[in-house]
Amino acid sequence: MALKVELKPNERIIIGNCVITNTDQRARLLIDGDKIPILREKDILTPETADTPAKLVYLAVQLMYISPDPQVNHGTYFNLVRDIVTAAPSAWPIIEGINNHILNGDLYQALKEARKLVAYEKKLLDHNEAVQGKHDAGTEERARPEGVVYIASGGDCSTFSTRPSSKDDRRAPKSSTAVISASISQVSVR
Repeated sequence: MALKVELKPNERIIIGNCVITNTDQRARLLIDGDKIPILREKDILTPETADTPAKLVYLAVQLMYISPDPQVNHGTYFNLVRDIVTAAPSAWPIIEGINNHILNGDLYQALKEARKLVAYEKKLLDHNEAVQGKHDAGTEERARPEGVVYIASGGDCSTFSTRPSSKDDRRAPKSSTAVISASISQVSVR
């Protein structure tokens, strides 16, 4: 059965290892094939937009999904996951789901599960901001160190260093920068 995809004007889509950009009118595509990686523009993260630990995990899974050899990105993925579980152990059930899909070779489902991790991280960060806001109310506002994300896990708040938050240096942590940059150069959507 063919997959029906409707593209908005100027929308991009990745099919296999090709980036296809629509013209200035809506288009409808029928894509037929077995296990061809397909990603719509709204589901694509780039190294520039992967600005949180969970988004970096999503990016690593995305690279596995579109890569002819997904195992190339396994090391990066597992390093990122280890850091997240250390900072927020409550994320383990979601990460376990991602891991199971990866091990079964179902990378599209792993990518869907990674979206849940991004949503969970946002929920934790929003909760922490609310808690931090209540804590800082009535006191001098403390400056948050650059490159530190506060993650609420259970009843406590843990810190997780990601990267400097300045616009001049928007790269992943050194352990994964080279692998992600090399992999994303295969398919660049900008």
